Amino acid sequence: MPDLTIRPACGDDISSIAAIYRHSVETGTASFELTPPDEAEMLRRHEAIVANGYPYLVCTTGEGGGERVLGYSYASAYRPRPAYRGTVENSVYVAPDAHRMGVGRALLNALIEEATRRGFRQMVAVIGDSGHVASVELHRTLGFETVGTLKNVGRKFGRWLDSVLMQRALGEGAETAPDREPT
Repeated sequence: MPDLTIRPACGDDISSIAAIYRHSVETGTASFELTPPDEAEMLRRHEAIVANGYPYLVCTTGEGGGERVLGYSYASAYRPRPAYRGTVENSVYVAPDAHRMGVGRALLNALIEEATRRGFRQMVAVIGDSGHVASVELHRTLGFETVGTLKNVGRKFGRWLDSVLMQRALGEGAETAPDREPT
């Protein structure tokens, strides 16, 4: 397994992030998006997430000019209403040639830590396609519980897809009020 570095994503990473996401959209069901967004849209999304105080991370290997982005993760608003301000939804995407190298686990672990540090209290995973056993298992091993399955809510590649909902507490969870104010 290569040495992995987790760090905040920056503008220079967007080309790699867009390529990873493009492959996921075009070939998989982790995302229910049908047309991959271009780099400008991916940069806009990145900037909006970061501007709203959410973590956005990349996993890299190599250094300096040889650094390569193997995957990325971010937390974003679970829902837009202020009452949800302490809850985030996670997203994790890994380059196709970096699967089974610990990249997803490293990214999700770091994302959980950073979201907790920022005062969020709940993290929700909305896993596209109940057939994503590896994603469900990764989340389970990091403390997520399955809280429901939405049956046949998306249609992609000519078939109906489920969404698996998983959740875990962050920090003090629901024991106290969140530190975050509505935005």
